[in-house]
Amino acid sequence: MSRDFRWNFPYPSRRMPVLAKNIVATSHPLASQAGLRMLLKGGNAVDAILASAITLTVVEPTMNGIGSDAFAILWDGKKIVGLNASGKSPAAWTPEHFSQYETMPTIGWDTVTVPGAVSSWVELWKKYGQLNFKELFEPAIKYARDGFLVSPITSQVWNVMKGFYKKSSVAEKQVLNQLAESFLINGKAPKPGQLFKFPAQARTLELIAETEGEAFYHGELAKKIVSHAKQTGGLMSLEDLEKHKPIWEKTFTMDYKGITLHELPPNGQGLIALIMLGILKKFDISSFQSDSAESIHLQLEAMKLAFADGHRYISDPDYLEFDPKDILDHDYLNGRANLIDLNHAKDPKHGKPRHGGTVYLTAADQEGLMVSFIQSNYFGFGSGILVPNTGISLQNRGNGFTLEEGHPNQVGPNKRPFHTIIPAFVTKKGKPLISFGVMGGPMQPQGHVQMMIRIFEYRQNPQAAIDAPRWQVMEGLKVRVETGFKNNTIESLIQKGHNVSEGHFMEFGGSQLIYKLEDGYLGASDPRKDGQAVGF
Repeated sequence: MSRDFRWNFPYPSRRMPVLAKNIVATSHPLASQAGLRMLLKGGNAVDAILASAITLTVVEPTMNGIGSDAFAILWDGKKIVGLNASGKSPAAWTPEHFSQYETMPTIGWDTVTVPGAVSSWVELWKKYGQLNFKELFEPAIKYARDGFLVSPITSQVWNVMKGFYKKSSVAEKQVLNQLAESFLINGKAPKPGQLFKFPAQARTLELIAETEGEAFYHGELAKKIVSHAKQTGGLMSLEDLEKHKPIWEKTFTMDYKGITLHELPPNGQGLIALIMLGILKKFDISSFQSDSAESIHLQLEAMKLAFADGHRYISDPDYLEFDPKDILDHDYLNGRANLIDLNHAKDPKHGKPRHGGTVYLTAADQEGLMVSFIQSNYFGFGSGILVPNTGISLQNRGNGFTLEEGHPNQVGPNKRPFHTIIPAFVTKKGKPLISFGVMGGPMQPQGHVQMMIRIFEYRQNPQAAIDAPRWQVMEGLKVRVETGFKNNTIESLIQKGHNVSEGHFMEFGGSQLIYKLEDGYLGASDPRKDGQAVGF
């Protein structure tokens, strides 16, 4: 397999790939090493991914927490399986309740859907784990209780997030004060290398470990969440938490020049990556140079078409207007591809298919198990709501709903919102090849396809593909690009009608990846994050 790509590294990078028979790659070194410890104990890739995910709630609280949602795709040794552990909206979330808003709120209780991350930990462990459930929590509990040294990029994000919540005009100021008291040190975000402790989170993780998650949805922690909601204006009920269940589901796929990209079906936005890849099949993109304006323009135009369809149609699967596979129909995607002008940028609208939307981590072991996993608060610390004395920061995934009447993703009771977090997986001839993801809101499907194009069209090795500069479709004709593209590429894109601006590296996501070789794996980690790939 390693002969399928080149081993040169054409982009500035601080990373080299890790080559080993067992690999863990996450956005934080302590989390990667927590997963590695499980493998060294005799655990498998699922044990490793869970220990890493649980540790990330402590060491990277700016991106995820105990109150997050999660999704996974894994090769279980025989087949690809998917897990959707996103939560539904409270039963009391009626459109009438949200009539007070002009747009969906960003923070506060009216953004909090049932958190699903804990259920994903339990579900994956029960089906595939080999170690004792409590063992998976040991690194995270130690870091929460005794403290950890905050890493540089996490510190930067922490400081940015502090400013956002401080400026918020949301009514629940006492709720935000609770968040500040827990996550700030003397009113300031911790600096790189500063020790940060969160004993309350350690106690909560111990309780989750001891009860195998029961305390979070049915017991002591569930009652604390609901009690806090009642006291501070939230509509979350105990029944909302008790009804939550993760869903095992089949992936949706798109074949592309000898390989197959797997994404989870809606309510996630993985469908957008598949649409884009399906549109690009019509073109010979490798006839253009990898970082040329011609190649980037074609990808941008395909991405805009995919987003137009995805944002119009993706919703809770119970509210979809048609079978989402209809939107992956060959003839439909060919029709969408015909809308692309190779010389001019467009602002497309959604089509009408025939009937018939974070932290990313991955692990693989020497027995062949590979796991692609993602969990997220959505926006920084999430809703801004921290359940007192628990360390549970609640996500704000409800912001993914729309207020548009009649839209399949219109906010309502007992619905899963449009979700941005998506793990990805690639197979070749029915066998596992790559477990990967690119975290970062709407950057995720864009990042997935950029990685696919670089690896499979331009034969860049996975670390080079991660290091390469990225672009991001914004709205209308607006495009953000990362430092690294040549000036003549930018000038040519502008001439084609794109409104191009340069963005900060933090805007372009963070990727982790494991590529299966003939006798082991290649692990690659994004220099835009603090993380690392580790292995043995």
